Amino acid sequence: MQGHGPGRTADIRFRLAGILLLVAQLAFIAWLSLRPLAATWVTASNLEPLASIRGDLDVGFAEATRRIARELLLYAPLGVLLPLAGGRVDAHRLASLLRTVLASALISCAIELAQSTVAGQVVDVDTVLLNTAGVALAHLAVVPAVRARLRRRGRGRAPAALLREEAASGVTPTISRVGIAP
Repeated sequence: MQGHGPGRTADIRFRLAGILLLVAQLAFIAWLSLRPLAATWVTASNLEPLASIRGDLDVGFAEATRRIARELLLYAPLGVLLPLAGGRVDAHRLASLLRTVLASALISCAIELAQSTVAGQVVDVDTVLLNTAGVALAHLAVVPAVRARLRRRGRGRAPAALLREEAASGVTPTISRVGIAP
């Protein structure tokens, strides 16, 4: 990935791949979350944080683990795909994490609200919390390491190779340490 100015953005191929994968992931989430379910009985909506998790733990550890893992993993790819679609290599770690978590929380809230109109689906605030936590964990596990590697890879390139690439692309090469002659 080559830097493009002070903000250094990713190569267009990476951004395009990120956008396409992001759209595919969001379509999968929408299909899975918004399809009608044939149920003779459904639980009431849960607007109390952690209530359904406590209820699952009361039923059994295996059921609670399965449900929590499902909710953590469903949105987790967004933790990597949102920054990839954004394409900024030199983004601040905390700002990137906050943007990604906020965007995924808004997406999760929107899908939960849309579920209230679908037969057999109920709104659960714990789902939003677990989905957002999954995104944050995936982001923290992958994105900083990948960005650091890309930055090292970009710095490790020889200046002559960069100048040849700029000349081949039609960009006028500039060397910052050369000043104006007296």
